Amino acid sequence: MSSIAERTEKLRDLMRENSIDIYIIPTADFHQSEYAGAYFKAREFMTGFTGSAGTAVITQEEAGLWTDGRYFIQAANQIQGTGVKLFKMGEPGVPTIREYVKETLQEGGTIGFDGRVVSMQEGEAYEKIALDKHGKICYEQDLVDAIWMDRPSMSKEKAYLLEEKFAGESTASKLARIRNTMEEKGATSHVFITLDDICWTLNIRGNDVAYTPVVLSYAMITKDHMHVYLDQDKLSEELRQKLEKDTVVFHAYNDIYEDIKKLNSKERILIDPVHLNYAIAKNIPEDVKIIEDSNPAILFKAIKNETELSNLRKAEIKDSVCHVKFMKWLKENYNKMEITELSASDYLDELRSSLEYYVQPSFGPICAYGPHSACPHYSSTPETNVQLEEGNFFLTDTGAALKEGSTDITRTYAMGEVTAEMKKHFTLVAMSNLRLANAKFLYGCTGMVLDILARQPLWERGLNYNHGTGHGIGYFLNVHEGPAGFRWKYVKGETNTLEEGMVLTDEPGIYIEGSHGIRLENELIVRKGECNEYGQFMYLEPVTFIPFDLDAMDPSIMTEEDKQLLNDYHASVYENISPYLDEEEKEWLANYTRAV
Repeated sequence: MSSIAERTEKLRDLMRENSIDIYIIPTADFHQSEYAGAYFKAREFMTGFTGSAGTAVITQEEAGLWTDGRYFIQAANQIQGTGVKLFKMGEPGVPTIREYVKETLQEGGTIGFDGRVVSMQEGEAYEKIALDKHGKICYEQDLVDAIWMDRPSMSKEKAYLLEEKFAGESTASKLARIRNTMEEKGATSHVFITLDDICWTLNIRGNDVAYTPVVLSYAMITKDHMHVYLDQDKLSEELRQKLEKDTVVFHAYNDIYEDIKKLNSKERILIDPVHLNYAIAKNIPEDVKIIEDSNPAILFKAIKNETELSNLRKAEIKDSVCHVKFMKWLKENYNKMEITELSASDYLDELRSSLEYYVQPSFGPICAYGPHSACPHYSSTPETNVQLEEGNFFLTDTGAALKEGSTDITRTYAMGEVTAEMKKHFTLVAMSNLRLANAKFLYGCTGMVLDILARQPLWERGLNYNHGTGHGIGYFLNVHEGPAGFRWKYVKGETNTLEEGMVLTDEPGIYIEGSHGIRLENELIVRKGECNEYGQFMYLEPVTFIPFDLDAMDPSIMTEEDKQLLNDYHASVYENISPYLDEEEKEWLANYTRAV
């Protein structure tokens, strides 16, 4: 296999042949998905960096990789010696990708990228940079494909129906709601390519992306039909017939690019510039009126219906029981037998695999011991796998994708006695988690308003964590889902008002490079509280019930209110989980949920 440096030189040769000065390779498929299938991992192929987020920018003189704070440590390690330079996004003095491209592009130069893997919004930004320099864009070639000789093929996995006992709403009802929104916006058609939105609308799931039950597809909704573009071998005859009854018409996967060119000039097309790819956007005829706004399905699917919420509560109880059993096993055996990051992860997967309606993990597991836990998105491999030992933390950030809902749970466990500093940090993270979970707020708030509740115990002590406090989570779909989240910085697509029925995570942390890391994560449902003369009050309902490890706590730094929050949470853990345990397990859980 060729080295990263050799691949870079081959790409530069192709760039010269095509008169391209800067070539951009994002982490993306044709659908703007967060996680890309093996076929789409061009950025990983070109840099060696395996994280889920990052963009490579190649010029004749330099190869750069931009990634965020979750991956600074991992990226630095993986690209060492490759000739690729790390640009730490958001750090002082580090240019953004657009700033770098603008500064680097020469007068009359050409910016290149595969237009299918770049969003319309991003592509238009590059287009403006090129035009300002009297240059141009080249978006119709995938140069990486020409040098990726053993590129994996696209998925051939079958699609399947998610029954209404799980989805809680029919496809016909969802289409009616989307069409109502289209009408309100003055649109006659709506093109969208995001896989979770398409699968949510159709009530189907698949296995085309690792850990994400989606189907590679494009869609266009008109007044009378929903046109779906996919590999039709994925459909059983039964599923095809059912969807055709809901006015769904099927087309070959790649036909969307030509069909979009045939739109009638009288059409008024609704598109989401953040979530539509640049190639499709460029293929829309110039005389078609474009209405730019969010995909209606984004907000619809984020607000879970009562069936979904009821199912999710069941899924969370099941997964919490697995975690409690796992915690007991870990605490009792780490110093009696060889337990490693990978074997512990496998054991947790084994516990979950027997759950009714379990399908697969909801994302790649993060199981990290000691210094590894200081890397928020560390992924253990046979090369990095270590044994759990006395004196440090073991962090597990894992999830289960069940037809009853997706879970995303992080716990950090003390392996025996840990230092006073470690206990202080763990306690602060627990305080952060519980303060946010117990928020009471007026309707209209966004997650940006509430994020300070989680960060304040850390900020008061000059500490912070370099990631969001929480994200929306899909119903047996994407584990990260917009349009709401908990962050202190503005991030487009995560600042929607917190609506009743949204499900978000609560996952503050502390990471001390070379030493230890802590993160504690629960899922929360946004609920309506009292309504009075001041307005509609809201609150958050925790649905994850696993102890915060009391072996790692230092109650002396907690306020009386923080202790009460912890005790109340632990009482709810025992109440919800103990009915599913035997007597020995109940006794163990009672000890780990005792009042402090």
